[in-house]
Parts: sequence; structure tokens; C-alpha cells
Amino acid sequence: QVQLVESGGGLVQAGGSLRLSCAASGRTSSGRTFSSYAMGWFRQAPGKEREFVAAINWSGGHTYYADSVKGRFTISRDNAKNAVYLQMNSLKPEDTAVYYCAGASSLDYSGRYYPADFSFWGRGTQVAVSS
Repeated sequence: QVQLVESGGGLVQAGGSLRLSCAASGRTSSGRTFSSYAMGWFRQAPGKEREFVAAINWSGGHTYYADSVKGRFTISRDNAKNAVYLQMNSLKPEDTAVYYCAGASSLDYSGRYYPADFSFWGRGTQVAVSS
């Protein structure tokens, strides 16, 4: 089973930056490794549903963003290190949430993704942005 562990969350003032990391280890029952999966970041604020933030295909050649973070967040991956990252700039109080890393066997090119599209998840890291 592929395991995902997020890190890099914390408390930051509005306008600040954070870089989240997601470290992957293990293989799925099919034998696939991290580098063959599309990866994504979701977030969930208190009392709200988990929402899509960003996704990246297996090679890193295609990236997708929610409109709310486009131009401020950047997703990237390093398959040699089994890691995916989320650089978050110009943070706003409404970005406050628990951020989750997730993996998917494949993604279409719609750019609109839901939690059900992803098959394995990390436990999340808290991001809090103060005004």
C-alpha cells in the first residue's frame, strides 16, 4: 500500500507563503509505484466539504488548479524522491484548512476533480492563515 505523509503546514500571516510536501512510500497491491500515479492536493476547512486544490499528472507535464488558487499555488513533483509539493504564495485567510495529499491511477484532462477520483490519501497537514 502506498503511504503518503504530508508536512510543511503551519501558521502564517496573510500574504505569506508556505511549501507543503508529501512523501510517498510503498507500492499498491498492483505493484505500481509513486511515479506512475497522478497526484493531487485537496483541502478541508471546518464545516466544509473537502475540495480540490491542485493536481499533477504522473510525469509532471500537466498541472491543474482550482480557480481559487490559480496564480498563487504551484504543484510540482520529484519522482526520484517520491515526493509532491505545493508551493502556496499570497496566502489568504480563506486558505485556512487541513491540506491532504492524494494519489489517483489516472485523471482525465477536465481539470475538475473530486475526492472520489483519488484512491489513496495522506492524513493531512494544518494550514492556518491569519488576517
